Amino acid sequence: MIVIDFIDMRNAENRKLLSKAMEGFMRKDRAQHTILPLSKFGLMQITRERTRPEVMVDTAESCPTCNGTGKVNATILITDDIDRDLEFIMQSRPKSKLLLYVHPYLEAYLKKGFPSLRMKWFFKYNKWVKVKANGDYMLSEYRFYDGIDDEIRMN
Repeated sequence: MIVIDFIDMRNAENRKLLSKAMEGFMRKDRAQHTILPLSKFGLMQITRERTRPEVMVDTAESCPTCNGTGKVNATILITDDIDRDLEFIMQSRPKSKLLLYVHPYLEAYLKKGFPSLRMKWFFKYNKWVKVKANGDYMLSEYRFYDGIDDEIRMN
């Protein structure tokens, strides 16, 4: 769509001449088009059919957090997920040492305050869980490791 503003085109005769001239110029155009006469505000509207395919450049990437689904778990629930997994690990491996890698923000949240969440785990399980930050992790990503640095998978 093309809109041309012909400012101060008040004379009706000039408007008609302009419309005829534009129709003459557009006769050579092979694409289907429509030329509307000038409006009372001096605007000419031309619509033209697309003759070539649309140029579309896709620069989007899939979100690494949700893998393009558009849905992620609420970050406020991440501590609930960690608690659930920790309880399962404590029941299945009560003797092994534990190391938890998390995003730096989550590490600060788990370690700060009195009593911190990590202290509450100690009182509940009588075992200290080391919490370390990994800047490469997404905010909701975490992994448990045992005493010999083998990842404990929660599949």
